Amino acid sequence: MADGIFRTKPLSHLLAATETEGQRLRKALSAWDLTAIGIGCIIGVGIFVLPGVEAAKHAGPGIIVSFAVAALACASSALCYAELAAMIPVSGSAYTYGYATLGEIFAWIIGWDLVLEYMVGASLVAIGWSAYLVNLLKGLGLHLPTYLTTAPNWEAIVDPSKGPLNLHTLNLPAALVVMVIAALLVRGIKESSRVNLVVVIVKLAVILAFIGLTVWYVKPSNWTPFAPFGWSGVMTAAAIVFLAYIGFDAVSTTAEEARNPSRDLPIGIIASLCVATVLYMAVAAIMTGVVPYHELGVADPIALVLNTLKMPWASGMISVGALAGITSVLLVLLLGQPRILFAMSRDGLLPPILCRVHRRFQTPHITTWLTGGIVAVSAALTPIHVVAELCSIGTLFAFVIVCGGVIVLRYTRPEIPRPFKAPGSPVIPAIGVILCVFLMGSLPLITWARFAIWLCVGLLIYVFYGVRHSGLNGAPAR
Repeated sequence: MADGIFRTKPLSHLLAATETEGQRLRKALSAWDLTAIGIGCIIGVGIFVLPGVEAAKHAGPGIIVSFAVAALACASSALCYAELAAMIPVSGSAYTYGYATLGEIFAWIIGWDLVLEYMVGASLVAIGWSAYLVNLLKGLGLHLPTYLTTAPNWEAIVDPSKGPLNLHTLNLPAALVVMVIAALLVRGIKESSRVNLVVVIVKLAVILAFIGLTVWYVKPSNWTPFAPFGWSGVMTAAAIVFLAYIGFDAVSTTAEEARNPSRDLPIGIIASLCVATVLYMAVAAIMTGVVPYHELGVADPIALVLNTLKMPWASGMISVGALAGITSVLLVLLLGQPRILFAMSRDGLLPPILCRVHRRFQTPHITTWLTGGIVAVSAALTPIHVVAELCSIGTLFAFVIVCGGVIVLRYTRPEIPRPFKAPGSPVIPAIGVILCVFLMGSLPLITWARFAIWLCVGLLIYVFYGVRHSGLNGAPAR
């Protein structure tokens, strides 16, 4: 059994699986589409909240450097993602790369980990989308009933002092937006990418408008002291704002649907990360340059900046931009998750029904509806304080696998054509591993405990189903 679980899947088998009749996805995405998918998932609520909160609590004006450090950790991983995505243009992202480089057991672990990352992330984003919609409608004089916009208070079951249980309530807008997006994703990858592109354009226009309106009011004196909490505070903030960069890896989940994956996937991954980094650092610099850092610890720091400059009329614009930002993040998360389940099913590690493709739309419709249903129920019934750190630890773990995979393949399979090569290997991939492990170490112990429990549940499924049904059964170990 040990030899079996450590088998890697030959690249020829991975590529051949993409042409299997009934499991073939539609190739429709250009470099522009892939870049928009990356930007759509990276730039969300983070740019509207994190710079101000972390400046006030940990970094001061040094939050600008915090974003740069987090971007450096992501850049090392992004270059590795680009190399593997161009070399292995197959759905599944880090799961597939792990299968090709480290072995089946590692592939299962990272695939199960990505299920957690995307589903928990999508649930939280949907809840946030609902909150922004309620606030925007309230500003227009429309008030939705509380019982239709609030999840039950499950904590009251064990601690009545936490408030009423409210089992008759549910977050209906969060559930509805998930199902609407799931329906769009089933209809077609090109149609979905067009909607995402429009939303991304709206989001970027709002952010650029904010920069254009406020950059003239920056006072360099507000940047002194630059690191009031010390450089340890700047690094702590870097570990937290890393959450804002989660998303560029979602580009690789669409590898099979790219028209020219060897060229366009690296462009989409690297370009989306570069655009996000520039915008994050610019917004952070303006926030701390207009308003003293210690006043930015609010939920809506961008609105605070506009109100300080006597521009309350622009708050509606920001609300629209935030709603657009959250919508695109949700769309990409719900796009990526089904393709990971699809790849795991095609490899035999999950039931075969999950790798069926819609005859007309050529999309993984069963996994899309399954993901949408689970996320919709979770978003409708789960309070927003669900532990978001699980998304971060899951993503960092995936990055470690990808960076390590590049190093392994460079030594074990040097003859494989590489349309794109991560520069400075093995140094750059090693830096990516070190930085990601460092950031993982900064997360709370309770997050590690929950992550371990989730992985143990996944290993039980693998032992009792995946090992026996693996598509590599009977194939020689490599």
